[in-house]
Amino acid sequence: MHDEETTVPLAARQAPKKLEDFAGQPHLLGEGKMLRRLLEADMIKSAVFFGPPGCGKTATARYIASRTQAITVELNAAAAGVADIKKVLTEAKERARMATFEQKRTLVILDEIHHFNKTQQDVLLPSVEKGEIILIGITTENPYFYINTALLSRFSVFEFKALGDKDLLKILHRAAKDEHAQIDDDAAEFFTVQANGDSRKMLNAAELAFVTTQPGKDGIKHIDLEIAKECIQRRHLNYDKKGDEHYDIISAFIKSMRGSDPDATAYWLARMLESGEDPRFIARRILICASEDVGLAEPAAIMIAQAAFSAAEELGMPEVRIPLAHAAIYVACCPKSNSAYLAIDSALQEVREGRYRPVPDHLRSGGKNRGYKYAHDFPNHYVKQSYMPYPKKFFEPGTLGKEPALIERLKKIKGE
Repeated sequence: MHDEETTVPLAARQAPKKLEDFAGQPHLLGEGKMLRRLLEADMIKSAVFFGPPGCGKTATARYIASRTQAITVELNAAAAGVADIKKVLTEAKERARMATFEQKRTLVILDEIHHFNKTQQDVLLPSVEKGEIILIGITTENPYFYINTALLSRFSVFEFKALGDKDLLKILHRAAKDEHAQIDDDAAEFFTVQANGDSRKMLNAAELAFVTTQPGKDGIKHIDLEIAKECIQRRHLNYDKKGDEHYDIISAFIKSMRGSDPDATAYWLARMLESGEDPRFIARRILICASEDVGLAEPAAIMIAQAAFSAAEELGMPEVRIPLAHAAIYVACCPKSNSAYLAIDSALQEVREGRYRPVPDHLRSGGKNRGYKYAHDFPNHYVKQSYMPYPKKFFEPGTLGKEPALIERLKKIKGE
C-alpha cells in the first residue's frame, strides 16, 4: 500500500471500480435493470438516490462520475449555501455553450439534499429543467416529503435498500483480502450484525482492526472475535427524532401492541429507549393504544397505561424502562376491542354531518319536573326512557375479553 493511500479511509478505498464490485441493490443494478442500463449507456439523467446510510448511494453516484464524460462537481447540502449553488450553476451554463458534447455536460452530486430548504431547491430548478446540469441528489430521507414537487418531477427516483448480511460479507472479505487480513467466521458475523446494514460503519470498524493488528509469520493479519468486539463501538441506531425512522419505529411499536406480539413490542420499545426517545412520548402511545385497541375488552389496560405515563413523568432512564415495558407488554397481551373508538368516531361524524338533535325536555337541567325518571329509583337502577331524539346505533360491541359481560348485563337489565 502506498503511503498516500493510508490517509484515505478504507470505506473510500473500497468504493466499487466496476459494476461487478457492487454489493446489493439487484433491483437497481442487476442485469437489465433501468439504472444499470443508464450507467452502461452513459445516459444518466437527473435523479435522486434515497435509502439508509451505507447502502451504496454515494458510491453509485461516484461510479457514474468516473464513467461519464461530464465535468463532476460534488456538494454537501448541509454545508453549501445559495452562493455556492449559483457559482456552480453559472459555470455549468458557460460550459454548456462549449462546442463538444463531452465538455458541455456538468454532473452535480448533491449529498444530503434534504438539508436544502425550498428557496435553495428553487435555485436548482431552472438549470435542471434546461438540462444545463445533471443533478444527482442523495438523501437518507423520503424525497417525497423533503424535495419540492416541481424539482422532484424532473427526477428519476431510485430507492436503495439496506445491505443484507451476504452483501456486507462480500464487501468485508474483499477489504480483508486487500488489507492482507483473514477474518474468523464469528468475527465476520459480528461485524455484519453490528453494522446494521451500513457498509461504511462496518468498514470503519474493520479498518481499526486491520491497522491495530500485527501480521503473523505468514504476513497475514488474523482478526478474531475478541478483536472485532474491541473495534466496534456502541451500535449506532438510525433514529432521527424528526425523520422517517422515528415514525416508522413508533408505528411498528403500536402495530405490535395492537397485533398482540409482546416480543416485537419489547424490541421496538428497546429500540426507542436505546436511541434516546422521550419516555413520555412512548407512554402517550401506550395510553392511546390501551384505549383505542384494547378498550372495553380489558378496561384495566388504560389504568396501567396511565400509571406508566405517571412513572415516565417522574422517572428517567434506566428505571423508566420497567414500567413502560410493564404497560406495553400488558397491552400487547390483552384481548382487543376498538368498539369505543369506532363508536365515538361514528357519533362525531353524525354530529358533523347528520341530523340535528335538540336535548329532550326531560333531559334538560331541572328535567325532573318535565318527566325525567331517576334510574336509581327503579329495579336494577334502570328505567326505559328516551335519551336521544331519532335514535341511531353508534356502538357495536366486541366479543372478546370483558366486553361481552358488559353487554350481557345491559341485555339482562333491559329484558332483551
